[in-house]
Parts: sequence; C-alpha cells; structure tokens
Amino acid sequence: DRYMEKERKLCRKEMINLEKSKVYFTDFRARPGYNLLQKLERLIKKAGIENINFKNKYVAIKIHFGEPGNLAYLRPNYAKVVADVVKELGGKPFLTDCNTLYVGGRKNALDHIDAAYLNGFTPFSTGCHVIIADGLKGTDEAYVDINGEYVKTAKIGRAIMDADVVISLNHFKGHEGAGFGGAIKNIGMGCGSRAGKMEMHSSGKPNVLSDKCRKCKQCKNICAHSAISYDEEGKAHIDHSKCVGCGRCIGICNFDAIKSPNDEAADILNKKMAEYALAVVKDRPQFHISLICDVSPNCDCHSENDAPFVPNIGMLASFDMVALDKACADLVNAATPFENSYLGDQLKKNVHEKDHFHINHPDTHWESQIEHGEKIGLGKSDYELIKI
Repeated sequence: DRYMEKERKLCRKEMINLEKSKVYFTDFRARPGYNLLQKLERLIKKAGIENINFKNKYVAIKIHFGEPGNLAYLRPNYAKVVADVVKELGGKPFLTDCNTLYVGGRKNALDHIDAAYLNGFTPFSTGCHVIIADGLKGTDEAYVDINGEYVKTAKIGRAIMDADVVISLNHFKGHEGAGFGGAIKNIGMGCGSRAGKMEMHSSGKPNVLSDKCRKCKQCKNICAHSAISYDEEGKAHIDHSKCVGCGRCIGICNFDAIKSPNDEAADILNKKMAEYALAVVKDRPQFHISLICDVSPNCDCHSENDAPFVPNIGMLASFDMVALDKACADLVNAATPFENSYLGDQLKKNVHEKDHFHINHPDTHWESQIEHGEKIGLGKSDYELIKI
C-alpha cells in the first residue's frame, strides 16, 4: 500500500509538470462603452489574481517609471487598475522600482520619485504611493541566498523583500542587452539594488574616473574592505584584490566618478537576471502582467524612444513569468513589422532572419532568459494561451 501511494504521488507530480502554464490574453480592441482599463481589470481577474490572499498584505507592484524624455513607458492609468484591484481585495499596494546603475534621471530616490511624478505616477493618479525599494542612494538592500549557478547571494531592494506579495506590471519591448524586456527583466534586473545591478551587468569590479573624482573621500568611508586609497593628488583608486564588488561606493559618490565595467556577456546577463528574479519571488505569492504596446527596440531606461517596430498586440497575465515572457515573445515575432521602424530599416538590408529581437540586436540571445528560468524552476516555457 505504501508503495502504491508513493507511485500515485509520483504520477500526480509528473502530471502537474506536464501541464502547460496558463497565460491569459486580451487584445487592444475596445467597443463603445467598454474601455481598455476595464479590459485589463477583467483580464487579471480571469487570470486568477483573486486567488491570492491580499488581506492586510503589503503588495509591491514592480513597474518601470520611464526615464525622463522617454514616452514608451506604460501609462499610469494601467497601474491604477492593478492597485485598485489589490485594494478591493484587502491589500496595501505600492508602486516600486530600484535605482539605476547608470547615470541618469533615476540614479537616486529623490530624482527617481521626481521622474515617476513627472511621468504621471503620483498617489493622486494611481491611488497608491511610490517607494524606491533600495533607498536614497541604492544601498538599502536585502541579501537573499539562492546558491545559483551564477549568483550565490542576490542583492535586492529592501522594500521589495519586505513586501508580502509581488506583482510585476511590465512594458514588453526590445532591449539592447537582453534581447527583450519583459517580466524576468522587470523583476530580475529591476529589483536588484545598485550593487545587484552591477553584479548582473559586470564580470569585474568598479573603477574610478579620475577626472570626475572630487577628493571627498566618501567612498573610502563607506568601503568595509579597505579597498579604496588615494594618490598624491587625492584622487581615489580601487584595489581590486580587496574589492568585493558590493557597489556601495557607486551609490555614495555624488559626482558619478565610480563606474561599473558593464562587460558581462549577453547570455550570462540573462541568466543572472533569471536567478535574481527567482530570489525575488521564491516562497511568496506572485502575479505578472505584460502589455505589448509601443514596442520600442530599446529599454525604457533610454531618455528617448524610437518608433514601435510592431503594432500594439494586447495585454497578458499569468502566475508564471517564464510562460508569460515566452508568449509575449512569440506574439511579437508573429507580428508584421512596421516599415518605418528600426526593425524595418534592418529588414531592408536583406536580413532573412525571422526573429525580430535578434534582428534588432544581433549580439543578444533572448532565449537564454527563458531556458535558464525554466532550468532553475522559475517557470515553464510550455504555455496555453487563453483568449478572453
């Protein structure tokens, strides 16, 4: 009897593994009297968001607020729909992101919140507050042990790890480093602190740009490993034999004088992102939403956005971020490219490849996100697309 029960359990487990992940889809068509915001609410409820226990739970809605000057980011109206559903179900939502590693309009919490408000993500328009998860200078992080193939301990913005539930609201688009940006990138790269982002982007350690160093010695004060010294001119230098790559010197420098080498191979970048995403969502409720609209060839981190390279396709939702990203990629690759776009320009050069993301950025390999995510148990690439 014990043997038979064990066999039944193994069979049930195999049946679960064989099941396709469900990805729910609706297009951007809207008849009079029924708008896109109502369609989004219906989509996420049909996809099962109500099955999560939100009662008195803190809910991190991870979103990209858009670099100032970029207009391809998701409209705040969509964030309000998600926040309102969470509140309806008893949760306490907040919109969140982590500071950027590069120099730009979102490199510290004050500038980041200004950028969010500039782009319309205010408590008045979305119904919830903005919290920059890794603090004022990107150094407020939680350490999450995952013992991955590439990442042993992930460095995640503390406010995100303090949340009880994680929801990603993704603008699905192209990306010059990852091939595309979807749920895995939004959660994996987006939830990394500045040190976490450095770990994903870099196989090396930071360096000082001497011409920008102002000799303030704040970097030495924050370094716990005595890796920073000064030359006869008072300019900082980093001893890589002592540096552990924590990235705190990058965060503390007010003059952008310390830079990450940003030299990691595209495949490894994608795999590290998947491992960071696992660190964020493991052992707690998660839900993922992607909108395939304004599909720019590059990330919303750019202070500009090029024309979309395919038409707006639809909104998708799933509990499985790997399946969601794969479904989005398949839909984009099946779409007819716009002639007046970066992809259209590339196709005029007699490119015969059918992968739109690879045509845009030939040095990328977006499939490595999916493959590694499936390998580490982040989700499954085999999906069932349910149209509503």
